[in-house]
Amino acid sequence: MLNSDTEILFPIRVIPSLRNLRGEEWQALIDRLTTAEVEEIGQAAFSLMMVRLGGCAGCNADSFRAMRGCTHCAQLTVKRFKGSDDDLLQLYRDTLEEVIGHLAKYELIEEQ
Repeated sequence: MLNSDTEILFPIRVIPSLRNLRGEEWQALIDRLTTAEVEEIGQAAFSLMMVRLGGCAGCNADSFRAMRGCTHCAQLTVKRFKGSDDDLLQLYRDTLEEVIGHLAKYELIEEQ
């Protein structure tokens, strides 16, 4: 079964659908990540965080998750996150630092 909402890894286009699943700080993060002026590094970090949380690397076209689509899977992943909103936001900040560090290591950006 092919679902047009299924991709190999977490798609950035799904980010806006996660806005109303958590509190105000989470909503502010989603708003920042979906504005026209957003830095791509922030979106990349968010995507990596979601890949890790949702287990995207282990998903395949025949899995139940893939049949339901990335949007549904991502929404369930955020809803089912056992930690607090602060924990989830800290996970994003940690992932962002990791991405920046990795890019700086290869001199693709200046470390901030």
